Amino acid sequence: MPYCSGPLHRGAYVRKPRGGPANLFETFFIRHSLCCGREGCRRRTLPPSVLFLGRRVYWGGVIVVATALRQQREKGYSARKIMDLFGVTLSTFRRWLAFFRSTFPHTSTWQRLRGLLIPPVAAEAIPLGVLERLGLGRDGPETALVRCLRLLAGCGF
Repeated sequence: MPYCSGPLHRGAYVRKPRGGPANLFETFFIRHSLCCGREGCRRRTLPPSVLFLGRRVYWGGVIVVATALRQQREKGYSARKIMDLFGVTLSTFRRWLAFFRSTFPHTSTWQRLRGLLIPPVAAEAIPLGVLERLGLGRDGPETALVRCLRLLAGCGF
């Protein structure tokens, strides 16, 4: 993770994530950051997190659930309904959909993960297909979501 051979320093920053409940413990709003301690470098990086997907301001779970619900639109999950449910703008929601449709299938993370999912998940079925392979129908939505976020934590959003 470090960019050079310098020492690595850690910092904790309070975030104001969107899309989730407001009455969570304060520890859920902390995003850890790493910083190179070598003089002249000081580059920052984010360690993997199941709460936050990279630098995004929405909870990681909200992003995965909202896009998976949209893939189930025949069950009544219109874009408007999902946007109202999570307080998301249309442009933000479209970015999330585009990420899972166009960007994520070409990442090295997906190339590595897709071989672990049996039967394989088609690129157009991400993230709903991933949730299904991780036990959505068998173990329940919460368990499948946690498993999915653990897999996505290392993808470097």
